[in-house]
Amino acid sequence: MAKKPASATPVSPYQGLEDRAFWRAGVVEAGSYPPPDIYRPKYPIDKDLPIFTAGSCFAQHVGRTLAQAGYNVLDTEPLPAFVPADLAQKHGYRLYSARFGNIYTVRQFLQLLQEAFGKFHPADPIWEKDGMFYDAMRPGVTPGGLATAEYVREAREHHLRSIQEAVASTGMVVFTLGLTETWQHTPSGTIYPTAPGTIAGEIDPEVHSFVNFRAAEIRKDFLMVRKIFQAANPNVKFLLTVSPVPLTATASGAHVLPATTYSKSVLRTVAGELAEDFDDIDYFPSFEIVSSHPSAGKFFERNMRSVKPYGVRQVMKAFLTAHSGEAKKTPKEIRQLRRAARRQQAESETPATQDDLICEEELLDAFRK
Repeated sequence: MAKKPASATPVSPYQGLEDRAFWRAGVVEAGSYPPPDIYRPKYPIDKDLPIFTAGSCFAQHVGRTLAQAGYNVLDTEPLPAFVPADLAQKHGYRLYSARFGNIYTVRQFLQLLQEAFGKFHPADPIWEKDGMFYDAMRPGVTPGGLATAEYVREAREHHLRSIQEAVASTGMVVFTLGLTETWQHTPSGTIYPTAPGTIAGEIDPEVHSFVNFRAAEIRKDFLMVRKIFQAANPNVKFLLTVSPVPLTATASGAHVLPATTYSKSVLRTVAGELAEDFDDIDYFPSFEIVSSHPSAGKFFERNMRSVKPYGVRQVMKAFLTAHSGEAKKTPKEIRQLRRAARRQQAESETPATQDDLICEEELLDAFRK
């Protein structure tokens, strides 16, 4: 009796998958951390491609590293000659593609773009403190405020024109999702980057309310952001990351630890689904590299919140390695290349430190009793 031919069907659907699909091979025995091949870019990034950067304070690291690596990071609101270079970051310059400061939520990003193109008008846009005036949509970019409300309005108009210019030029948007929690002007839905009263203005429970966005809302908002950029460039690409920085404080009523887990889980879910659903949206796992348990917390400072310069370097090295083509090499080849690069690297390069970051959210800790 003739033997039946051996079946070509694998015993398990996991049979024959790459090492990166298995925890032991892909993480435990990977030989380095972050694991090689943790990220495969969905599309290449040409160094001439104009890149728009925005997001929470961790996004400052991303934009800075891309610029230092020779990528074409947009800056349509550059440092004026009358502003000393050592004050640039404190006044919102050289952080992002325009001087909008940190954008912690997607709704805030959407309203900013809508305002730039005349589709939205924020409520209560100018705050006052001690006789000085602040742009409520970016109160942190003018430490000490401006002398008159008219100066704030003039600066805002210039800022919105800079955003129009940036959007018109953009070939790729790099956005870091930071928070789900924020505060709004309840009647209008205007979202603020910081709660009224934190930097300037006054909180009014009759007018202002706490918001904790859900995944469906964030997804909808981002798809509207996408349409705005696509109207200027139908071929624009998007790269999403999630900030690994925990919440400084929560107004949700929950303990800050589960509140942080909730917030980051929602943002990671939205980013992952968008990357799966759309060919023009990619996701880079900076959150996982820094925050997941195989890192053993070694990328955080003693406060267990601020990311060490070493951690930032490891995150951005994984990104740049993937886009340089090294990810296609074997782990042994990558280790050899990295050792050679470390030997040749000039120690004169000063890495970004936490002190270099402008992060308004950290001001909330001052209100702890």
